[in-house]
Amino acid sequence: MDLRLKGKKVILTGGSRGIGRAALEIFAEEGCAIAFFSRNAEQVTEAVQSLSRHGGKVFGDALDITDHDAYVKWLAEAADRLGGCDIFVPGASASGSGATGDWEACFAADIKGTVLGCETLQPWLEKSDAGAIVIMASTAGTETFIVPQAFNALKAALIAYSGQLGQAWGPQGIRVNCVSPGPIKFPGGNWEAIRDMAPELYQATEATFALGRWGGPEEVARTIVFLASPASSYTTGTNVVVDGGYTKRVQF
Repeated sequence: MDLRLKGKKVILTGGSRGIGRAALEIFAEEGCAIAFFSRNAEQVTEAVQSLSRHGGKVFGDALDITDHDAYVKWLAEAADRLGGCDIFVPGASASGSGATGDWEACFAADIKGTVLGCETLQPWLEKSDAGAIVIMASTAGTETFIVPQAFNALKAALIAYSGQLGQAWGPQGIRVNCVSPGPIKFPGGNWEAIRDMAPELYQATEATFALGRWGGPEEVARTIVFLASPASSYTTGTNVVVDGGYTKRVQF
């Protein structure tokens, strides 16, 4: 299938590792121009070098999303450097630093980061002939998950925000969808740390996947890229769960 992504301008937050990095690799392979940031300067440098091998424009910077003034400035500069913005993927999350129980950190990164990003880039997305936003939520926001904590509640809020934004911005030609990954394992990720610190939780989680295995970042990334692409041009306001059958609710 031709995703019709060649030449599209992508801004993604939190892209130096995990799901975000996997999505950037696919966007780069598809011929997109890319701007992204992450907190870790060394990882950003490595990611830029890797992504640049595909021949497209790649801009990567070290930035802390909780510095909201710097974040908004970076978004505008990124759109200017790319010459516009067709696709926005707000993926930076407090979970990346293990702060899933910190209400202020989760609000600052996951909620405020997503909302400020969408509002800042709206003028560029509206000018695009294929404007698309893919918001990163989680299955932690669709079912009860481990313990009551900020990450779970605020990811649920992002699912609601995504659906409402899709209705509000549809007339402007901007599609808005949401992706909710289940537990995903990758080097340096939270589940590798849980395996070492809480092996019983790790093993209990592993036993619940209907597909019988952990998912990898690239398996979520492919869904993100498809939803963002013109190949998914009539899809908006939906939440796609990518979890290998981890969650058990029936979704209508």
